[in-house]
Amino acid sequence: MLSFFRRIINSKAGIVVTFIVLGVIALAFAAGDITGLAGNGTSLSGNSVATVGGQKVTATELRGRVQTELQAASQEAARQQQPAPTMQQLLDQGGLQATLDRTINGLALEAFGRGQHMIVSKRSVDGVIASIPGLRGPNGQFDPANYQRLLADQKLTDAQVRTDIARDIIAQQLMLPTQGATQVPMKVALPYASLMLEKRSGQVAFVPAKAVDTGPAPTDAEQQAFYRRNIQRYTVPERRVVRYAVVTPEQVKARAVPTDAEIAAAYNQQRSRFAAAEKRDISQVVVADQAGANALAAKVKAGTPIADAARAAGLEPAVQTGLTKPAYAATSSAGIADAAFAAPSGGVIGPVRGPLGWVVARVEKIEQVPGKTLEQAKPELVAELSTRKLQQALADVHDSLDTALGKNATFDEAVADQKLSAQTTPPLLANGTNPDAPAARPDPAVAPIVAAAFQMAEGDPAQLVPVGQDGGFAVVAIGRVVRAAPRPLDQVKTQVIADVTADRARTAARKLATDILAKVNKGTPLAQAMAASGRALPPVQTAGASRAQLAAAQGNVQPPLALLFSMAKGNAKLLEAPNNAGWLIVKLDTIVPGNAAGTPAAVAGARGSIARVVGREYAEQFARAVRNAVGVKTDAAALARVRADLAGNTGGN
Repeated sequence: MLSFFRRIINSKAGIVVTFIVLGVIALAFAAGDITGLAGNGTSLSGNSVATVGGQKVTATELRGRVQTELQAASQEAARQQQPAPTMQQLLDQGGLQATLDRTINGLALEAFGRGQHMIVSKRSVDGVIASIPGLRGPNGQFDPANYQRLLADQKLTDAQVRTDIARDIIAQQLMLPTQGATQVPMKVALPYASLMLEKRSGQVAFVPAKAVDTGPAPTDAEQQAFYRRNIQRYTVPERRVVRYAVVTPEQVKARAVPTDAEIAAAYNQQRSRFAAAEKRDISQVVVADQAGANALAAKVKAGTPIADAARAAGLEPAVQTGLTKPAYAATSSAGIADAAFAAPSGGVIGPVRGPLGWVVARVEKIEQVPGKTLEQAKPELVAELSTRKLQQALADVHDSLDTALGKNATFDEAVADQKLSAQTTPPLLANGTNPDAPAARPDPAVAPIVAAAFQMAEGDPAQLVPVGQDGGFAVVAIGRVVRAAPRPLDQVKTQVIADVTADRARTAARKLATDILAKVNKGTPLAQAMAASGRALPPVQTAGASRAQLAAAQGNVQPPLALLFSMAKGNAKLLEAPNNAGWLIVKLDTIVPGNAAGTPAAVAGARGSIARVVGREYAEQFARAVRNAVGVKTDAAALARVRADLAGNTGGN
């Protein structure tokens, strides 16, 4: 679920500069039915969090960028059918600082680039915008109407998007050369390759928290003190009651039934489509010169398959199926079409002069397609007209609601006017969960509605939000905002008692593990020290691996194994077990050095890895130099306010 955060936040190249800018992210995700990425409606005033040269990074801008990353991560989680990540998780992963760093670096690189007289043409920016798949129309081409609609939906301006794209292009032009392949000498790579072959082994012991005594039940005073010290643990983030009404194709289906008159009119307009026709499959080859075309035609007429004859001449035949004469003429010429449709099945045509050269063709198949009467064509026409009318009916409802809301109609008025069924959610978190019903899973169908509501400010007018993949949408309004607040102690008393008890167990288990650790580091064998503890503890386990195995795990390494490779031989260290389950004692027994001198593949792999690291290091150092040259200042207090606002803690806990 958090892989998206980790990839962005922990990547040095990502920290240097992000090559996908806010405007493009917002438009691209909005075009894919992710809504509410504009990030407006913050409670902050827009004070600057950082200044880069003469430009400012405002609190509002930074908040919007962080929310955009959260929406992208939520969409990825939805595709993988995983729980949606929360803002708190992003913040805990360092997402706020990483986003600020990337924003600062982008501005600094832009300022530096423009100082070096770098420019970005309007055509380059147009190309980036036109390449966003969701902005394409039914013909597969860029649709300006889609672009303008999405700008309005996301509360973005064309100038803002273009500025971000231009900044991104300058950043790429500056940064990509520094991240190119770098050469690493063999003698530099050999020690690193040998290090990857190093093997270590040791022992791991576990002191579970449940193996120690936790004492009597916590007193009221202990409960209250623990509750006050850990108030954040019992604080419910901001929730929102969302009012919405969904418009689906099913609801307007009755308006999409075509009449007999409409069917007849469509049939008359498309008579040529349903008329009897002759269709042919034709293989053709275009040859640049007439002599080559004559030789090719002679081979085909002598019985050589046209494909074989064409390949022998270094050419590839084009096979077109189900062609009518007008369609074939449109792709070649009228003269070629006349010749091809005058020839019998198996007949060879040409060479005939065409627009691009000399054409040699062969008629592979002839099919006589009978015409269709109105009754015979009716099923096709009904399906096509129904689809078209359904889309128009949805568009009419959408436009009517949009017009009404634009004239300051309330949610209730707009919904009542269209005879829609309004629904109200319980107070939900941004990820769609209800803290008062933890067992209930969030409804995926309501996820985009809730996401949009959390991008709105209290008092904002209702908005239209796309839902699903069938053209449906929803009218969304905020019913009520429930501010972040801790639950009263009486409501969480059972949980507090359990937490106090678990905390006692954790502390007692740590003391026991520390006593065992001290004995081990004084020379007592680990198994003997565990047995002398006076507790029923699990048996000692052995553990071992090579550095190469740890690297191959790509971060999914058990903590005890990772610790083995940061210890001195013969030493033991303490490590907390996951989920407060207890404590681990890890002791390193043996180190077997590696030697890659006779392993060329290992040395080559080390050279490649080091080269990538060196490239990233160059990029990072270049970005730092640019920041120093341009001049960067950050406001720690303003950044803290942004963090508190994103976490829903502006009330001050």
